[in-house]
Amino acid sequence: MIQKIPFKFALSFLLTLLSSVFIFHFLVMLKIIPYTIVWAGKIENDTQMYQFESVSVLINVILFSAILIKSKIVRWNVNPKIIQVILYIFVAIFALNTIGNLFAKMSLETYIFTPLTFISAFLCLRIALEKSK
Repeated sequence: MIQKIPFKFALSFLLTLLSSVFIFHFLVMLKIIPYTIVWAGKIENDTQMYQFESVSVLINVILFSAILIKSKIVRWNVNPKIIQVILYIFVAIFALNTIGNLFAKMSLETYIFTPLTFISAFLCLRIALEKSK
């Protein structure tokens, strides 16, 4: 069933979503968006916010790069098995994050980020299942 989703659609949608996530995290770091709405409302100060948001950006860079390599948009000499492992790890991360968002203190995380992380898990799985050519 998941294979019925066109690879290029999954790729485009997830890259667009990740680009939006980058912008979101940078807006949090610039304090345009309050950090109280991220990380389940557990960030207590600016230092923690910068640490947590830097980790978020780094994680997103890894996923973004893996997707670009898998799709051959970027042609880096990386073992395809490593890319597969990275993608499956992200499927698990997004699935667990979806569950975590269901129990977040902030309703914004529950109502907005739960569907986004679920969709991300689903699309990562679709991309991971694509056979390398």
